[in-house]
Amino acid sequence: MRRRGVTVILGALLTALFAVGVMAAPLPYVVLKPGPTVNTLGTSNGTEVIQVTNGKTTESAGQLRLTTVNVQSQVELVWAISSWFSKKDAVVPRALIYPPGQTEKQVEQQNAQEWTKSQDSAVTVALSKLGYPVQTYVKDVTAGGAATGLLQANDVITAVDGTKVVSPATLTDVVRAKPAGTTFTIAYTRAGKAGTAKITTKADPEDGKTPRLGIGIDTKQDSPYKVEIDLDKIGGPSAGLMFTLGIMDKLEPEDLTGGKIIAGTGTIDDDGNVGPIGGIPQKLVGAKGAGAQIFLVPKDNCAEALKNAVDGLPMAEVATVDDALTALKTFTSGGTPKPCSAS
Repeated sequence: MRRRGVTVILGALLTALFAVGVMAAPLPYVVLKPGPTVNTLGTSNGTEVIQVTNGKTTESAGQLRLTTVNVQSQVELVWAISSWFSKKDAVVPRALIYPPGQTEKQVEQQNAQEWTKSQDSAVTVALSKLGYPVQTYVKDVTAGGAATGLLQANDVITAVDGTKVVSPATLTDVVRAKPAGTTFTIAYTRAGKAGTAKITTKADPEDGKTPRLGIGIDTKQDSPYKVEIDLDKIGGPSAGLMFTLGIMDKLEPEDLTGGKIIAGTGTIDDDGNVGPIGGIPQKLVGAKGAGAQIFLVPKDNCAEALKNAVDGLPMAEVATVDDALTALKTFTSGGTPKPCSAS
């Protein structure tokens, strides 16, 4: 009996140790948790989030809060089980956040690059909406090229054959749509004065067929403002929309918030389109916890947002920055913005 008792005790002890080992072993999953929210109109660690120089800024009575997700990258079984039963957290395969072949550091570096790009696009879109559009200008003129003697460096190209030039791609697409030897009417401004030039394209000397105007082009955005964003330890492109709105609110006399607490998420591109992001369920929970009165949801995230709706937090569907501005105006005026739809 004594030997049998020792055997049972040892077996139980080994089973317990095995169970502890399993519970503590890392799993190929990560846990997504609601992260902090940040008022883009306020400060973080004592520093203004959006900083504007060479221009007067205004203060708002309300808030425009970006939302984030915390990623718990090392997950043991005990934490996974706890998170599976949580209404706030999500357990997802590690490969969704850290793709195979990429280290955590590499993913963090990519997120940092996307974070910087989202800030640049936010500034571009905000200043465009405030009357400072992106301009396509002549960087240099190729000696002996089609535009020699007709265009000059720093000329701003405004139209080609009546088509408004909104980006370098517009000019390139129109010119390349017709063969070399085609004459185009190029509208431009030079030192603030409008002019036109008729330019006959020449074939690229390397391939003998690609039509060329003989100019190098680039973009610029003339505005009196210098805008910088100072916010550490956040990565990815998902704050683009809220940065755009924050910059506009700071530079416009009108208070876009109407004294309300507005939260939201979404990428922004240079054309003002709002793109989908990850972690909508956790961001909704974080926004509600921060006192948000409405949440701006990218259109392509609406189906997921509806499945994870948070009581007392209405959601507005936005596909562009113009949609977001309309939603804010409607909401702050006492109306109901366009709600999220599942389609």
